[in-house]
Amino acid sequence: MIRVQPRVLIFPSILFFAFFLFILSSSVDVYVIKGVDIIDQNQTNIKLSTSKKQLSAKYPQSIQKWREEIEYSTDQYEIDPNLIAAIMLQESGGQPTVVSISGAVGLMQIMPRDGIASEFICGNHPCFKNRPSMSELFKPDFNIDFGTQLLASLMKTYGSTRKALKAYGPMDVGFYYADLVLSIYSSVK
Repeated sequence: MIRVQPRVLIFPSILFFAFFLFILSSSVDVYVIKGVDIIDQNQTNIKLSTSKKQLSAKYPQSIQKWREEIEYSTDQYEIDPNLIAAIMLQESGGQPTVVSISGAVGLMQIMPRDGIASEFICGNHPCFKNRPSMSELFKPDFNIDFGTQLLASLMKTYGSTRKALKAYGPMDVGFYYADLVLSIYSSVK
C-alpha cells in the first residue's frame, strides 16, 4: 500500500496557498456572493439557497474556463460552485491532465480504480474498485461531475462540510486539507 506522508504535501500546499492569496489580494474589485447559507464548519453543509449560484469571478482563469461544467454539476447536487472550485484550485490548479504521486487523476484529483491507485488495499480488496477508470477521469466534465457527486455523498454521510472535505482529501492529514479548502472558499466571498 502506498501512503503519502503529510510533510511531503505541506510545503507545496503552503506555497500554492500563499500564491493564491497574493493573486486575490491584488484584485481591486469586490464581489458579493448572495444566496449562500452561512456555515458552521462542524455542523452544516455549504449548499445552495433558493437561487442558483454562480462561480465567483475571483477565481483565476485556470478555474474560470471550467465555469459551465462546475455550475452544471453543482446545480445537480445542490452544492455551492465556489466550494467545488476551491477543491479544484487546491487539487489541480485547473489542469485536467494532472496525476498525483498517489495516483489521483484530473481536475478534482479523484482516485481511480486502475493505475497506482489500484495498489491501495482496504481489508482484502482494492480500496477504489468501484471508482471510474483513469481514462474516464481525464475527461473534465466527467471528473467534475464525479467529484461533485462524491463530495455531495460525503456531506450527506458526515453531516458536515468540513468532515466531508477531510474524507475527500489525503489520508493522515487530519483536518489540514479541509481547512485549507475552506480557507480558499472563504477568500472568494
